[in-house]
Amino acid sequence: QVQLVESGGGVVQAGGSLRLSCAASGRAFSSYNIAWFRQAQGMDREFVAAIHWSGGSANYANSVEGRFFITRANAKSTVYLHLNSLKPEDTAVYYCAVCNELIVDLCARPSANDYWGKGTLVTVSL
Repeated sequence: QVQLVESGGGVVQAGGSLRLSCAASGRAFSSYNIAWFRQAQGMDREFVAAIHWSGGSANYANSVEGRFFITRANAKSTVYLHLNSLKPEDTAVYYCAVCNELIVDLCARPSANDYWGKGTLVTVSL
């Protein structure tokens, strides 16, 4: 069993930056690929980014590539999502999840992820 807790959300102006954290408790965090998803009000949950357990590779949604970056600190059992050049359309609840796929590209499917946090809200204002 793995428990995930997201933090770092808030209100930021367009063009600003935030760093989200996904802290994990439970066994073997360092062996899991981790994904971030987001869900805007009234919309489906969508993939944002995923990172290999080693930190050596990552996968990004087209809508965030070049603006968002995912990193991890296994010694701290934490994965970070760095949000830059934020746009109002980035407003959503952001969730992290444990991916059950070995290939990080496959973590983009919500069904590939087993354990989910409760999310942290990011609001981007004009």
